[in-house]
Amino acid sequence: MRVWFNGSLLDDPRDSVLRVDDHGITVGDGVFETMKVLDGRPFALTRHLERLAASAAGLGLPAPDPEHVRSGVEAVLDGTALPLGRLRITYTAGPAPLGSGRGDGPASLIVVADPMEPAPESTAILRVPWVRNERGALVGLKTTSYAENVVALARARESGASEAIFANTVGNLCEGTGSNIGYVIGGEARTPSLASGCLAGVTRALLLEWCDVVEVDEPIGVLDEAEEVFLVSTTRDVQPVHRLDDRGLETPGPVTSKLQETWAARAAESIDP
Repeated sequence: MRVWFNGSLLDDPRDSVLRVDDHGITVGDGVFETMKVLDGRPFALTRHLERLAASAAGLGLPAPDPEHVRSGVEAVLDGTALPLGRLRITYTAGPAPLGSGRGDGPASLIVVADPMEPAPESTAILRVPWVRNERGALVGLKTTSYAENVVALARARESGASEAIFANTVGNLCEGTGSNIGYVIGGEARTPSLASGCLAGVTRALLLEWCDVVEVDEPIGVLDEAEEVFLVSTTRDVQPVHRLDDRGLETPGPVTSKLQETWAARAAESIDP
């Protein structure tokens, strides 16, 4: 693991860098981006930096300097040539009084790079009883307030699944804890629209640009009718689902296989599409 904090590469990644009163720690007042690293280069960095800025604006944080962030990315990846890795950029409100109110301290910016294992060829998912609030203050923002996801993912892992799937407050299919979800009905690939409250995933956006996938909002029960189910995220790409709750699914299905093929071909064309 390599760590860069507010302009400096750490000699020891285990060194403490954040103050104990950093608002990102005390109340989760921060945003982040995670992206895949291929041969020492971050995939779709520009899109991720654009979403980082949008999330910061949504929280009312000052805009991060994209060139400053890029310098951190370059520092942690310089000379590593990671064949496959994960890059995380975290941007918080910085030091503040204990409580919800912000202070006037400088923002904290952390960039971390670490090796990553390839995602399994397929996975299992579990629908959980909790919901996403599609009208909430944080909808569409990738914030560090992830405790809800931690609880849901723990429930999924108890059942042998790698991802938990949420509905929203009106009962429509929404998303996973760290992925967008897609499914196939009558040979048509579908995914929830952003109106569902799901995160505007970078992988999701590219999939919609590159492949024939329809945005539609339907009750979460539509998954019971699905011929195929798949997840999309920066660490999974397009990943088939072989088990939904207690229901087995044959993988890879023909539509998902086609999506995977198209994704692989288009992603190979540019490291920053």
